[in-house]
Amino acid sequence: MTNGAVRIDGDSLLLPGGVRVRFVRTLRLPEKGTHSLPPGLGHFPLRRVEDYAATVPQEWLDRGGVMLPVYLREAMWLSFARTVEPNALQVGVGKVCAVSGKPWYSRLSRGPQNYLVLPRQPWLDGINSGSGTVRQFVAVPLGMGATVEGQLTGEEKWGGLQLQSWTLADGPLEAWREEQRRAAERRAAMPRSAAPYGMPAPGAAPAMTSASGGGWGSPPVPRSPAAAMGLGVGGSMRQEVYKDDRPASDWAAEPSGRVFVHLVTPPQWRRITGEEPPSSPVDRAAYTRAGLPWFDYYDTDGEDLAPADTLGGVKPVGEWLGDDHTPWQQPSPHQVQPLGYAPGKPVADGDW
Repeated sequence: MTNGAVRIDGDSLLLPGGVRVRFVRTLRLPEKGTHSLPPGLGHFPLRRVEDYAATVPQEWLDRGGVMLPVYLREAMWLSFARTVEPNALQVGVGKVCAVSGKPWYSRLSRGPQNYLVLPRQPWLDGINSGSGTVRQFVAVPLGMGATVEGQLTGEEKWGGLQLQSWTLADGPLEAWREEQRRAAERRAAMPRSAAPYGMPAPGAAPAMTSASGGGWGSPPVPRSPAAAMGLGVGGSMRQEVYKDDRPASDWAAEPSGRVFVHLVTPPQWRRITGEEPPSSPVDRAAYTRAGLPWFDYYDTDGEDLAPADTLGGVKPVGEWLGDDHTPWQQPSPHQVQPLGYAPGKPVADGDW
């Protein structure tokens, strides 16, 4: 059992141990070729499932967690900005591990590694499918077999995303904090650098906004049918999934928190919440013509995990839903930027 509460803080999901996750809207990449990291176009709104007990499907209440609205074929990435202390984070797509390609396993594993190491891993844009690359997260309906879950397990039962966090054990955590304290003292004794500490995040691109209709106080409507959205894969991009360089014994014996993230179609979102979902994704060619940035990220000290063989064989959504005829405009070289290195009510956990 987990020992801490998961909370929503604005557009962030806060897991115990200081893990902050944002679900970022982004451009969907072509399914051919390997691309730079696309920018953020604002964050998906999050709502607690239990706050809509009269309108969500009963199985959602049984699983607990949160929900967010997403369009068919819309792409997303996960941001872990402002996660400070070391954490291990498991990421499931329909209860298939996005790192190892194995079925969801509620313990940490090194054979193969089934988790991300935070804060070294600043974001995750898709499944670990190739050497130094990932395949983009893309929303698709359940029932067609197009999801990662459907292709690797032969059934589509869960959908959505699953997150579970782990802190360091007490001894290693205290040692890490002491190391940070000494490093801070050394920095304080040195002349102040003109350059600010830290790195920009790809999500710094202008956010897409939408007006809210209804809101928390909207009158209840009939209960919505069960969710029908999961994650398939789109185009390939250059992103490493980093190998854990700590001893396995450094991590706590039990997870600190977990949460089920339900993906809701825009019509479902309106029925359940009474709110308008975000506007539809921006046209890709128009975005590139506007000169907004793309990103390349590389950590010289990090070691990339080997690709998961099963995830490498997952077919992109275009092979299931047909070709996308939206024209693609390649970004110019000057648009690609190299990068270096709560409050709220608790979210209910359930049976999943």
